[in-house]
Amino acid sequence: MIPLLKAEAEAVKAQVKFSVLDQHGKPVWAYTHTTKIRDFSVAAGRSWGFDKFIKKEALEKSEHLKDDSFRVKVDATIMSDFHTQEAPSILVPPSDMHQHFGDLLSSKAGVNVKFRVRGETFSVHRLVLAAWSPVFRKQFFGPMKEGTTTEAIPVDDVEAEVFSALLTFMYTDSLPGEMKHGEESAMAQHLLVAADKYGLDRLKLICEDKLSSDIDTSSVATILALAELHHCRGLKAACLEFLSSPTNLAEAMEPECFELLANSCPCVLKDLLMSQAVPSLLGKRKSMA
Repeated sequence: MIPLLKAEAEAVKAQVKFSVLDQHGKPVWAYTHTTKIRDFSVAAGRSWGFDKFIKKEALEKSEHLKDDSFRVKVDATIMSDFHTQEAPSILVPPSDMHQHFGDLLSSKAGVNVKFRVRGETFSVHRLVLAAWSPVFRKQFFGPMKEGTTTEAIPVDDVEAEVFSALLTFMYTDSLPGEMKHGEESAMAQHLLVAADKYGLDRLKLICEDKLSSDIDTSSVATILALAELHHCRGLKAACLEFLSSPTNLAEAMEPECFELLANSCPCVLKDLLMSQAVPSLLGKRKSMA
């Protein structure tokens, strides 16, 4: 047995490695053993080592035995106490890219294209609009590109206020916040039309969501016609759900509203009648059963 010498010190946690050395002073792998991490203490009254480190016969025949002597190297590793300290937290602010792009729009720095909308001029950046809108991308960089024109591009089918809100969205991914409450629904309707025209699917869905929460008996016919004309399935479903109530239907279907649907999108009337007829037929079948 090769014992570990007792130390005149307080208990410590340590790990010890014993190695028989060859003629060149290198550890012999077959005769190298490491203890587990243990508490070493004089008070404990014990020594630690290996009972069968190397057999006598193996040692006598070993080439590492020279002049009836051999060398053993002892490596002791003391496990000192250490205290972890939490690194100071680094606060990462939320992305403010939209603010930088908003500043870019308002500052007009580097603008390279103009639009003339109902008498008002808007100076913007081609790449920003092309990044958002496939329609603008084709307009600026397609076969019929207007990307090099120095003349203001006319836009006659969108109101200036709506076009301004459209640009704000494309630069900041948000809508202007200064609209009055009564104007929000009307603006959402106009923006939905513009979003559909320029292929801004996210803006279109935002407008759909806004309008679906503003449906009432005075607006449902207009919103339903809008949903049908611009292929807004979610908004159309919300309108039909609202009109599934006989009370809402009776109040909403004034002559002018009925005429609006009949002239602009007659297929909506068919869907509306079907949505009313199916529950009625089911109710009759249940009563007959």
